Amino acid sequence: MSSQWWRDAVIYQVYVRSFADGNGDGIGDLTGLLTHLDHIQELGADGIWLNPHYPSPQRDHGYDIADYFGVEPAYGDLAAFDALVTEAHQRGLKVVLDLVANHCSSAHPWFLAALHAGPGSPERARFVFCDGTGPDGTLPPNNWPSVFGGPAWTRVQETDGRPGQWYLHVFDASQPDLNWRDADVPALFQEVLTYWFDRGVDGFRIDVAHGMFKRQDLPDWPCREDGTFSYNEHMWNQPEVHQVYREWRALTDSYAPARELTLVGEVWVPEVRQLADYLRSDELHQAFYFDLLTQPWNADDVRGAVERGLAQMDTTGSIVTWTLSNHDIPRTVSRYGRVTIDDFHGTSADPLQLARTRGEVDLELGQQRARAAILLLLALPGSVYLYQGEELGLPEVYDLPDDVRQDPIFFRSGGTEIGRDGCRVPLPWDQDARPSFGFSPAGATAEPWLPQPDWFGKYAVASQRNDAASCLHLYRAALTHRRGLFPDPLGALEWLDTAGRADVLAFRRGGAVCVLVTGSAPFALPLSWGAVVLRSADMAAERMLPGNAAAWLAGA
Repeated sequence: MSSQWWRDAVIYQVYVRSFADGNGDGIGDLTGLLTHLDHIQELGADGIWLNPHYPSPQRDHGYDIADYFGVEPAYGDLAAFDALVTEAHQRGLKVVLDLVANHCSSAHPWFLAALHAGPGSPERARFVFCDGTGPDGTLPPNNWPSVFGGPAWTRVQETDGRPGQWYLHVFDASQPDLNWRDADVPALFQEVLTYWFDRGVDGFRIDVAHGMFKRQDLPDWPCREDGTFSYNEHMWNQPEVHQVYREWRALTDSYAPARELTLVGEVWVPEVRQLADYLRSDELHQAFYFDLLTQPWNADDVRGAVERGLAQMDTTGSIVTWTLSNHDIPRTVSRYGRVTIDDFHGTSADPLQLARTRGEVDLELGQQRARAAILLLLALPGSVYLYQGEELGLPEVYDLPDDVRQDPIFFRSGGTEIGRDGCRVPLPWDQDARPSFGFSPAGATAEPWLPQPDWFGKYAVASQRNDAASCLHLYRAALTHRRGLFPDPLGALEWLDTAGRADVLAFRRGGAVCVLVTGSAPFALPLSWGAVVLRSADMAAERMLPGNAAAWLAGA
């Protein structure tokens, strides 16, 4: 990797709970991850991003943190964590942690103290506690909805047994929002970042990076005529958040030149241009670019998203951080294979609602498109984040029984939104290693924390490792060729003429060409583009790229 390694890095997202179970209890852990680092290294990734590994009641599987300075016992301990970081670094892999600073767990000592201390106390000032409205304060302080469904407020019972104040939770009631205007909160997170940087980590992915401050007077946000809400500008993207990132950037920069550290934000803003505020030279190094992820399978829409991302890069001088998948949305194969769309049942305040639409899925079509999409993604300038299991071509598991679902979205929506469990089903490693397909060690009696469908085994790592036609082989080949063909993370992109085919987009970057066909008809590859180096699908005739496919070419 180059200096400022994060500018062209490919980071592999590890949802620890579902990656690999090292001790046989049915829950993924740090030992399981350490055992399977070969897979990530052989894939060609430059680093790993761990979803929250901290002690947590697991109401939202780690995004409800009870202790920012430890390791969830189900995942291991600090010794296991240190061993993982050491081994990853010896393999040339960077380690990025998840940081949840918008909220903590209702089991965090601070929140327990706030409940005990009562209204007006310094302990409650660390959170957003307010008196209610209406008769005797029986109504919430405002009309804000939770991203997970229902109201964003819960009323507490005071120590004398009477109904008391309300506290804000933009997500689940078990995730009270922190009050970043209280001096204790920024002080805590300065300690948190320093603690983990000093343990050797290379950066943080910041959860809900646009949400830590709320408008101070907490006014209502107008709802639409149908009762739903648009992007709540009182809840998100407040100007005060930028001072936090200036302070965090100064902290990360203090480790230079001995170490290069990065901060990457999960930032949801109404318009792409607003990302620039977070990517100023003294704030975040990176922010996920979600615009491409939300586009339909259409060449014009895809090109428009790419162009908006490149314009952001030109404006800020930062790199674009591309992704097509993560632990919050249905898997790429199923999204791209959706041929009908049912009525949407998600929560109106959720920015990922469009990606969670449901309908009939053509898995073969989805596989073709997902394979093509990864070649597009890896040819673009900037860095890329890959979600575990995407390299196996795993589809979404939509039909989990209701009684095994664990996502709070499912419960807070009354079951109308199935939530995110379907992309979190534990990975299959070996088709023959039943009953868990090698997720747990041989002889384990505990079942995986989410059930794997019978068809999961055919996607197992062992089944794909030596199959030249497999999705895993395509990912490995793409990551092998990526830096040789597209070496400059800021390299200019030149769009190429596609002979009147509106369903095709192609660009040259450096000495190589990437072409994507979103329609069903084959496309004749011009000789001037060079020889085919890698393709997502077989070609029935020489230089005829089939529909729903992509290719890389070079040597013209």
